[in-house]
Amino acid sequence: MHFDVSKITGLTADSRKVKRGFLFVALSGTKTDGRAYISSAVEKGAKFITVGMGTPRQDIGTAEWIEVDNPHEFLAKTAATFYAVQPAHIMAVTGTNGKTSTVNFARMILTALGKKSASLGTLGLVGDGLSGYAGMTTPDPVQLFETLKTVADKGFTHLAMEASSHGLAQHRMDGVKVKAASFTNLTRDHLDYHETMENYFTAKLRLFTELLEENGTVVLNADIPECAKITDAVKNKNIITYGFAESATLRILKRDAVATGQDVTVEAFGKIYAFHLNLVGAFQLMNVLCAVGLVLSDKSIAIDNVMGVLPILEGVVGRLQPVPQPRTDIGIYVDYAHTPDGLETILNALRPHTRNRLICVFGCGGDRDKGKRSQMGEISARLADITIVTDDNPRSEIPASIRADVLVGAQGATEIDGRRNAIRHAVNLLQSGDVLVLAGKGHEDGQIFADHTEPFNDLTEAQIALQNSPS
Repeated sequence: MHFDVSKITGLTADSRKVKRGFLFVALSGTKTDGRAYISSAVEKGAKFITVGMGTPRQDIGTAEWIEVDNPHEFLAKTAATFYAVQPAHIMAVTGTNGKTSTVNFARMILTALGKKSASLGTLGLVGDGLSGYAGMTTPDPVQLFETLKTVADKGFTHLAMEASSHGLAQHRMDGVKVKAASFTNLTRDHLDYHETMENYFTAKLRLFTELLEENGTVVLNADIPECAKITDAVKNKNIITYGFAESATLRILKRDAVATGQDVTVEAFGKIYAFHLNLVGAFQLMNVLCAVGLVLSDKSIAIDNVMGVLPILEGVVGRLQPVPQPRTDIGIYVDYAHTPDGLETILNALRPHTRNRLICVFGCGGDRDKGKRSQMGEISARLADITIVTDDNPRSEIPASIRADVLVGAQGATEIDGRRNAIRHAVNLLQSGDVLVLAGKGHEDGQIFADHTEPFNDLTEAQIALQNSPS
């Protein structure tokens, strides 16, 4: 239903944020039920109360009771109308892995080309002079549309944002004017929420079939089976593909791993481009090309100019991020990889850069998909020379139990209680030619337990371990 936003002073789904004249939308979530906080919202001055169809009516005094089919969708679309203003060119990225790197690469490319650009997602709101958001991959609708207005009001014309499967399934992005949408890949993740891979894919598909504007651009990974499925679903859209496949619009012809990154040859729209990337791994190149496709959705930008700025791209925080350290004969990297595919990708990426042993330290999060734990253990045991299984945000679970699940698949691995201890042990093992990767936490600054979060950062811990290392 359409709601007249001129009748309200604000809106929220959090009763603690209600002010006089607000619209309060009572959402039923996995952990809390907003309907339990209706009376609190009314006490704080809510003017309208919105609930799902069939909700038993409560005493709300002079406030108006509104029933809708989908409160989540209603909240997003009403927030979009209330805040109204958005950046002119919004690009959205979905997929299991690569979202964060892709949106940041797109921002870097556009900025280098003179466009006032920002990115929004796991690393927060990033752009010249911007701040104020950090948290979920896709923020709640009210925060999202308020952020979009802020970005636009500050003169930013281009925004690249992450679109999580949770955010899409919960209609958080409904109302965003998406000019270009990309799909990086689909591998196992978030099945504790979506339950099946089909549900997971269907949630992501909404970005292309329901949110992308009619004349929008679709950017797809040509090397994955989902490419054909999405292409069939968006036949009338402008499609750009990227990858190693012969059919790719942005096709990788050659890639050589070198000490400082990789030398690349790409065929783009029938023209050959050779350049150097200061990034490790084929997947980083894939993320860059995905970003290129998004940037090219702005028809005012020439392909030659885009390809010309790629050599200046820098790595993204927590994504195969090198740990600054004095030794030139070893490599230490921090990466956010927390899925089976993510872990396999980074280990394969680092192997060509490893002259001696590849060492992997990782754990699995508590209260999350348990099925991937042994899979990740098997992957590390197979691809790394030394695997150290430790802890990663155990939350309410017993850390030793999580490690035991991982070790089922990690034959020959070393188990170390406490991530700090594991990192110190791994650093002390380093010999000339070794490469160490600390996987799972990436940019995160905390280790989450049941009742508290301890300050913790993999990069910082690695540097401290190096200072205290006997070598």
